[in-house]
Amino acid sequence: MEYKSIEVLDTTLRDGTQGVNVSFSLKDKLRLASLLDQLGVDYIEGGWPSSNPKDADFFKEVRHLGLNSKVAAFGSTRRKGMRAEKDPSLNGILDADVQVGVIFGKSWSLHAREVLNVALEENLEMVYDSVKYLKDHGLEVIFDAEHFYQGFLEDQQYALNVLKTARDAGADVLVLADTNGGTPPHLVYEVTSKVRESVDGKLGLHMHNDAGCAVANTLLGLKAGARHIQGTINGLGERTGNADLVQVIPTLALKMGFGVLRGKPLSKLRDVSLAVYEMLGLQPNPYQPYVGENAFAHKAGVHADAVLKNPRAYEHVDPVLVGNSRKVVISELSGSSNLLAYAEIMGLTSNKRDERLKMALEKVKEMERKGYSFDLAPASAMLVMMREFGNYRPKFKVDYWKVTSEGGLSVAVVKVNGVVAVAEGNGPVNAVDKALREAMGKAGINVAKVKLVDYRVHLPGAVRNTESVVRVLAQFSDGVRVWGTTGVSANVIEASVEALVDGLDYFLQTSKS
Repeated sequence: MEYKSIEVLDTTLRDGTQGVNVSFSLKDKLRLASLLDQLGVDYIEGGWPSSNPKDADFFKEVRHLGLNSKVAAFGSTRRKGMRAEKDPSLNGILDADVQVGVIFGKSWSLHAREVLNVALEENLEMVYDSVKYLKDHGLEVIFDAEHFYQGFLEDQQYALNVLKTARDAGADVLVLADTNGGTPPHLVYEVTSKVRESVDGKLGLHMHNDAGCAVANTLLGLKAGARHIQGTINGLGERTGNADLVQVIPTLALKMGFGVLRGKPLSKLRDVSLAVYEMLGLQPNPYQPYVGENAFAHKAGVHADAVLKNPRAYEHVDPVLVGNSRKVVISELSGSSNLLAYAEIMGLTSNKRDERLKMALEKVKEMERKGYSFDLAPASAMLVMMREFGNYRPKFKVDYWKVTSEGGLSVAVVKVNGVVAVAEGNGPVNAVDKALREAMGKAGINVAKVKLVDYRVHLPGAVRNTESVVRVLAQFSDGVRVWGTTGVSANVIEASVEALVDGLDYFLQTSKS
C-alpha cells in the first residue's frame, strides 16, 4: 500500500471551545497543548488572539513550552474597506508571534453578498490582501475557505476563484470547510475531486458534524486528494461539533495506509481523550469509537466465546494500539465464556464446561431477573462465582446497621464482627460508609486504602410486576485497581449498604496482603 503523509491540525483550543459548555482555563489550554504535542499532531490551533484576552495570554505562555508541533493563531480576512496592515484580526495573529496563521474567508457568494455586504470582486481582494500580508511577514498561511461546499454547489466558478486567489497570494494550504456540516459524503468526494483537478497546491479539510458525517467526510475528502485535516479531540465544536480526531486518526493509520502524528504511536489517544473530558468536567462517552470504555466490550455470550478464541472475530483492531483494553461483560446475555474470562484471571478454572461455572452463571442470570446489573459491577458477580467455586473465605460479617437522618444530619450505627461504630456523614450513604469502615478498623480489618470513587442510583422499574426496586452502582479504587459492585433493594440505603459491603469484601477476597 502506498505510504502517504497527512498533516493534522488540532483545533480543540479554538473551534472546540465554540461548543456549548466547553471552556478551558489558561492552565488547561497549556496542558492540552503539551498533550497534543506528545501525541504528535502537526499543528495546534491555539485560539483567536484578537477575540479575547485568554487566547492572547495563551500565545504569550505557549512559547515557553518548547513544543515540536507548530502553533497556529486564527483570524479572519481583513474587514471591507480596511487596509490589511490596519486590520486588528490580522495584526492579532502577528502579535501572537507564531509560525502559522490560519485565516478564514468567504467562498460562498451568498455569504459575500448578504453577510459581508461586499461585491464578489472585493471579497477576492480581501482574501488576497490578507494572505499576502501574513506571508510578507514570514508566516506559513493556512486559508480556510468557509462554507466551501455550499459555495461550490451554488456557484462553482466563484468558489474556485476564491481558492485560486488565496493560492496566488501565497497560501500554503487551501482548506475546504463544510462549515454548516450538512454536506453528505458522496458530495464531499465529488466536489473535492473536482477541486483537486482544478486547483494546484495542498488541499485541506475542515468538517462539521451537523449531519453526523464529519468523520466520513474527512476520510472521503482524503481519498479524493486532500492531504491536510482539521478536527478536535472528542469531536468538540460548535452546534454538533467537528470531526473527531480520535476517530479519524486511527482510521487513517490503521485502515487507510496514511502516515500521521509525525510517526508517533497511537497509544496515547485514549489518555488525551480522557484528559479533555476531565478538563471540561464531562463524563467520557463510553460508546466513543476506539477509545470509549465500551469500544471493546463484549456482552453477548456468542461474541465473548469467539473473541476469546480469536480477537479478530469481533474486534476490528487490537485495543492496545489506541491505548484501550478488552472488556468481557457479565449479564443475563452471558454465556459460560463471559464468566470464564474472569475465572481464568482469578485462577479458578479454564474449563468452560465446569459445572461450578454453569451454576455461577445461572445465579447471575437469576439475580439480573431481580433487578441486578453487572455490566458496570463485575466484582459483585465475581463474588458470586467465588462462592460457587468454594474458594470464598468470609472476612467479616455485618451484624447490624441503622441510619437516621434529621435536620440535615445523618448518623449511622454499624456492627461488624460484634464491634459497634457510630459515624456522622454528609447524607445517609456517606454516614453508613464511614461507620462501616470504622467498625471494620476496630475489628482489625484494614480497608483504609480503599476509596469510594463513584456512586450512582438507578431506577430499573418494577420487577416481577410486584414491587419497584432501586439499583445502586458503586465504584472503588485502592490506588492501583478499580472495581464496581451493585446492590438492589426497594430501599435505597439497603441497596447502598449491599454495594458498599460487596466493594470492601471484593478487596479483601482478592488482596494479596
